Amino acid sequence: MKNTHVLLIPYPAQGHVIPLMEASRCFTNNGLKVTFVNTEATHKRIMSSWSKENDPSDLMQMVSIPDGMGPQDNGNDIGKKIETMFRFMPNKLEELINGINKTHDEDITCIVADYCMGWVSKVAQKMGIRLVTFCSGPAAVMALIMSIQKLLDDRVIDVNGVPLNNQMIQLSTNMPPMTPAHFFWSSIGDSATNKIVFENTIVGGKEAAETADRIICNSVMELEAGAFTLFPKILPIGPLLATNRFTKQIGHFWNEDSSCLTWLDQQPVCSVIYVAFGSITIFNQAQFEELALGLELTNRPFLWVVRSGTSGSIIDHNKYVYPSGYIERVGTRGKMVSWAPQQEVLKHPSVACFMSHCGWNSTMEGVSNGVRFLCWPYFADQFLNANYICDIWKIGLGLKKDDKGIVTRVEIKSKVEELLSNNILKVNALTLQEKVINSLQEGNNTSNKNLTDVIDWIKGD
Repeated sequence: MKNTHVLLIPYPAQGHVIPLMEASRCFTNNGLKVTFVNTEATHKRIMSSWSKENDPSDLMQMVSIPDGMGPQDNGNDIGKKIETMFRFMPNKLEELINGINKTHDEDITCIVADYCMGWVSKVAQKMGIRLVTFCSGPAAVMALIMSIQKLLDDRVIDVNGVPLNNQMIQLSTNMPPMTPAHFFWSSIGDSATNKIVFENTIVGGKEAAETADRIICNSVMELEAGAFTLFPKILPIGPLLATNRFTKQIGHFWNEDSSCLTWLDQQPVCSVIYVAFGSITIFNQAQFEELALGLELTNRPFLWVVRSGTSGSIIDHNKYVYPSGYIERVGTRGKMVSWAPQQEVLKHPSVACFMSHCGWNSTMEGVSNGVRFLCWPYFADQFLNANYICDIWKIGLGLKKDDKGIVTRVEIKSKVEELLSNNILKVNALTLQEKVINSLQEGNNTSNKNLTDVIDWIKGD
């Protein structure tokens, strides 16, 4: 019996690859054959940290196509990378699909493409292949993309996506208020980069979503009922987490340091501050020192992910220097690692709270484990996610910067104490965790049901 063959293609960044990789596991577990397509650079990074036990299924193959960026190009330049990808990759994807269809028993009959890769829809249309848009971020982001024309008509933004005023807006009364300056395409980089992102990933993503047969989102109805109600075509299938299926997460760009789990075993229950800012956030040395000293001031055990080397498309040139005598003073109370098995960390009973950049994967992982947040958003959708955490779900607190743009050690100490002494936030976090876990159960309007329906539709059942 032949298996239905589906091609999955993420945007080449850690936070986009991992949830789509998890979706691919759901597909193969249900008998779909998957070809997972990364850029060559991303493919190399994933495979370098891949071990044999990570192999998800015989039904899944990992392949790559070039993104058009040469060794002479600056990988930090997000604008150039997006323009180059959108120009170069369509032909390469078409060639790949034609090659697969000639050499495999099963032709590719469906493409699942990241919402930031709008160009894929044109390839799908040209080749007569069904298309599913996958939103790795919150449904509110997808709703914002699909509301671009309304934002233009209401003169919230101009044709380049630039905010025309800074008045808070709501797409619907059930959705969180948003600040136009924090629209995720407005907080990527300089104005030229923001314009490129808007034209390619936002306008292109809107067109792709409108032509897609299905839109699926790594979120939960109970978390974002307003966005899902506003655009019923967007179907929640989250949270896409390996721990929900009792497996290990795959698709990392770095090797995980599991020694931190042994360290966590030695800490008291609900005592540890877990500090991690994802794959892209970069601090200057002054902010790094304030964070270090703030963690020291709390007088609590902390697990801190201090990333080194490259991070996605951004090179981390900072060689962070700890304050003088710091390592000796904190001793075994502080554990620093370069990358952590985050899902396993967040479900550990020793963890009390999560100091986070509020990337959507981290948000979903934290919510799924009932932890409270200290929010420190960096760019893109992270400001919206922090809004959800602090103002809508009420499971965390925001860290405020001073007039020099620094989150001070005193602010860190103060917010940690406030967060951990607030029992209402703790109860809210545990209540929300239960709702999210229930979405994985069978039944109407759940993520489980939506995922099953999409898989059946792909199979043609």
